[in-house]
Amino acid sequence: MSRPVAPVVQRAADPDSGVLATRLRHRLASGDPGPVPVLVGLALIWVVFQSANPRFLSPLNLTNLMLQISTIVVISVGVVLVLLLGEIDLSVGAVSGLCAAVMAVLVAKHGVDAPVAILVALVLGAGVGGLHGVWITRFGVPSFVVTLAGLLAWQGALLYVLGGTGTVAVADRAITRLAGAFCDAALGWGLAAAVLAAGLLAARRRRRGRAEAGLAPAATGPLLARALLPGVVVAGAVAVFNSDRGVPVGVVISVGVVAAFDFLVTRTRFGRHVVAIGGNAEAARRAGIRVESVRLATFVIASTMAAAGGVLAASRVLAVSQSSGTGDLLLNAIAAAVIGGTSLFGGRGSAWSALLGALVIGSISNGMDLMSVPSWVKYMVTGAVLLAATTVDASARRRRASATA
Repeated sequence: MSRPVAPVVQRAADPDSGVLATRLRHRLASGDPGPVPVLVGLALIWVVFQSANPRFLSPLNLTNLMLQISTIVVISVGVVLVLLLGEIDLSVGAVSGLCAAVMAVLVAKHGVDAPVAILVALVLGAGVGGLHGVWITRFGVPSFVVTLAGLLAWQGALLYVLGGTGTVAVADRAITRLAGAFCDAALGWGLAAAVLAAGLLAARRRRRGRAEAGLAPAATGPLLARALLPGVVVAGAVAVFNSDRGVPVGVVISVGVVAAFDFLVTRTRFGRHVVAIGGNAEAARRAGIRVESVRLATFVIASTMAAAGGVLAASRVLAVSQSSGTGDLLLNAIAAAVIGGTSLFGGRGSAWSALLGALVIGSISNGMDLMSVPSWVKYMVTGAVLLAATTVDASARRRRASATA
């Protein structure tokens, strides 16, 4: 008597019915580890620093850590989009400083309302990105060169805007509350409930879509786990934040930006075009994608997010100075994207890599500060982590290439 083969056929046709561990092994074997290495590395970092200093995982320090990385997350999301395209933007730090300076000068010296000044800063960022994009697409100059020139030029523009004072204080509450305000406990739990409800609705739509397409129902266990995990993570974060001062508004903004960009990349035609161009620009062009238009729009978005990050940074430090947007901001924004799992070779990555990578970089910096480790050690450790992440990316790319050869 022959064995029934229906369960085997169903398992092969329905990826959700597979065991999660098996699916993970398949991803690793195909050269696409996803966020797993980053999450493992982040867990190890937290264990090490918590063992060295019990204050590291305290609600107060975790809240401060999330506030510290909020600027990097917002800027790095734009960098992720550029990297997915297979390009690079070295000007995001200088653009963030320039746009923040324009906003601060408009409010402090010209009496412009804060919302209008913020809007002007964002429009200026979009204009800068448009200029970069036109130069790259129209004249064929590599993005590395164009944005490197922009780094120098916009840094000079920052010094000009600030003038002889060199520093402009930011005191308007409409600006300072962006990074200085906290949600009350009830609102924090409401956010967690909203995320949980959104996950359940997404799972319901997924099940309904499979039924309408005539596919076998997805396995309940993996489907529920996928739906509930974001809500559980957010609820845990809210519990930690409420143990301190509440959910920071700056964290809500930065995580909301990441979620919006994840939707842009995975659920919209524009996002799919960005990934396709990063994977193979010539194939994308032959498929009818307007490659140059997508490139232009991507640099506009990246510079706009740099401007938004500059506004958030000014809100946090309550001032804009000649050092705004300089230092390690640019390197951290790019490193966060790469460490989080976005490929430097284009075509592979996620908006969430900006948050994960920023968490890794911020945790290293914060933990070493608690241990009073010299700055040179902090820079060397961060560089080693970046090199390790890039090596993993290059190795995965070679495995994918050999698998398709």
